[in-house]
Amino acid sequence: MKKVIGIGNALTDILVNLPTDDILKDFGLPKGSMSLVDTDLQYKISENTAGMPRTMSLGGSAGNTIRAMAKLGIPTGFIGKVGNDDTGDFLIAALDNLGIRPVIFRGSNPSGVCISLVSRDGERTMATHLGAALELEPEEIKDTMFEGYDCLYVEGYLVQNHNLIERAVSKAKKKGLKVAIDLASYNVVADNRAFLHELTDAFIDIVFANEYEAHAFTGETNPVKALDMIADITELAVVKVGREGAYIRQGREFLHVGIMSEACRVDTTGAGDFYAAGFLAGMCEELPLRKCGTLGSIAAGKVIEVVGTTFGEDVWSDISRLADNVRRDRYLF
Repeated sequence: MKKVIGIGNALTDILVNLPTDDILKDFGLPKGSMSLVDTDLQYKISENTAGMPRTMSLGGSAGNTIRAMAKLGIPTGFIGKVGNDDTGDFLIAALDNLGIRPVIFRGSNPSGVCISLVSRDGERTMATHLGAALELEPEEIKDTMFEGYDCLYVEGYLVQNHNLIERAVSKAKKKGLKVAIDLASYNVVADNRAFLHELTDAFIDIVFANEYEAHAFTGETNPVKALDMIADITELAVVKVGREGAYIRQGREFLHVGIMSEACRVDTTGAGDFYAAGFLAGMCEELPLRKCGTLGSIAAGKVIEVVGTTFGEDVWSDISRLADNVRRDRYLF
């Protein structure tokens, strides 16, 4: 496994630094929540935050993972859909700049945007409009998209579009790719449990889940038992348990990998996405499972130290230094 292509909701994150939380009250947005909003409400929020400091970056669950993998030196691609607008142009240019091969379609709706309203205490309140991201159609997924890749990484939020995700994974498997999925959110898993089991039985090789998603998928509250149940129907299973790290099983091999104990939690957004990026990067380097898990913990530990999922080259340099230590057996959890 050397090259990875992801598929997911193509979103752009706009982070706005709020001077006060008044705007959250004005729009009835619970602090720290993620709300799906329509175009009109998102426009009004944008209008009312004009002039406030802001930054734009690639977003979305699979987008975060693929972007982090690219920064870790793994050849990557991304499949998604954006609108015919400046935001869509930005997303494609951002992929290009990171060396990520864009397989991006244009839709009729505006591009998907997540406005993250950052309070002075670092708490993020998200107003998301998926827009054109929801227009990606099964018929647009072609065999040729997967040529030259070894693994397809699937964003779990796509599972609500059964036809799309089934076509993508079946095409990838026919091309000889491994298929990895992150189960995304426990409520999405619960709503699509039967379909997810069928999908995993037929196509999925690698499953990432946190303990709540694993419970929703298996019905088992004990994360280790849930891990065993998932590993029984797939090649590799990873169940993350927050501050306790993660449990990993491949065949008869079982291990527990801890977290970066020195990490200072500021914002846990993207932690799971970056964990998958580090883990899969390790697999692309053919590292042992413990080293893959440690790389995942390092990537997750670094992203929770910032607001949002974007940080400077100094942090990436530090990640590279720690990764080198992992490869040399000097830094393992």
